[in-house]
Amino acid sequence: MKGFNSQQAADQLDKYFQKIQAKSQNMPMQIKVFSPRISLDYTYPAGSSNQPYHVASIGKMFTATLVQLLAERGLLSMKDLITHHLPPTTLERLFLYQGIDYAEQVTIENLLGHTSGVADYFEGGTTNGKSFMEEVLSNPRYHWTPQKLLDFTREYQTAVGIPGRIFNYSDSGYILLGLLIESVTGKSFAQNLIEEFFQPLEMRDSYLMFYSEALNTPKMDIEKIWFNELEVSGYESLSCDWSGGGIVATTADLLKFNQALREGRLIQPDTLATMDICTHKFQPGIYYGLGMMEIRFKEFFFLLGRLPKVKGHIGILATHLFYDPSRDAHISINFGSNTRMVESFRVLIEIENTLQ
Repeated sequence: MKGFNSQQAADQLDKYFQKIQAKSQNMPMQIKVFSPRISLDYTYPAGSSNQPYHVASIGKMFTATLVQLLAERGLLSMKDLITHHLPPTTLERLFLYQGIDYAEQVTIENLLGHTSGVADYFEGGTTNGKSFMEEVLSNPRYHWTPQKLLDFTREYQTAVGIPGRIFNYSDSGYILLGLLIESVTGKSFAQNLIEEFFQPLEMRDSYLMFYSEALNTPKMDIEKIWFNELEVSGYESLSCDWSGGGIVATTADLLKFNQALREGRLIQPDTLATMDICTHKFQPGIYYGLGMMEIRFKEFFFLLGRLPKVKGHIGILATHLFYDPSRDAHISINFGSNTRMVESFRVLIEIENTLQ
């Protein structure tokens, strides 16, 4: 740790984060770094580890882990065709590419790894020229159900390729995974999260927004959410995500999940290893596996090449959850805004520099 002990590391991080917060005093900023190997348990600002916030696409890690749990129990297989678990009405026109419907070729693994060819309702192009986020922001009282989310893709988007031949990050695909989980278990997606994660791991401030409640009562208000400089925390249209990233949690609760995942308490180590194989480039320096991202810092800037690869996920609201195996370190970040992603990555780099 640059010759630091754990207290010196905490002091170094405090100084860095205080400078950032001074420039953005009214914006969310929550950070937790936990590494038992170097006796570091760090929270910034102090007392923020139990403040709930919208974790965005970090939720994909939960969905992917649920699918792998069901596979280990023999209830499904990664190679299963999704048509074995979902009705034709759910899949209608979602995989129609150049006049051919490829729905019967899509596997569960394709959905997990974003190689199914389905469009992305959240950020993908539309046939009517109006983006999905325009719809969300202009209709704040509208409630999006999983079916309505798929209908948006069905009506205003087209598939982008043949299953297995293209990587296209897709929230639509993860909505299908949520419905598939419900079909296989006979329980709601929200109930699956409660029974498999929130209750057994004592994640008492976590819940699926609009679909369940925190185990702790009364639940706290969530941290503010900003999108394109607009404060949207109270919008009903935040129902625009579900099994692709609709979870509210805290940095403390996410630490519990990440530790359990990495310690083999949720799925087998061999199963996690398959999720961790990240071969598809999401963006420069960010690669994708099966519900898992890998950060390769050297692609951001060559002088960062000494930093280790970290595994986890980011969310559009500048949320991060990562594991650094070189220090057995868990890192959770919330900046609460889609315009602060670059800033949040600078924080991740500062944390990693401090840990080395």
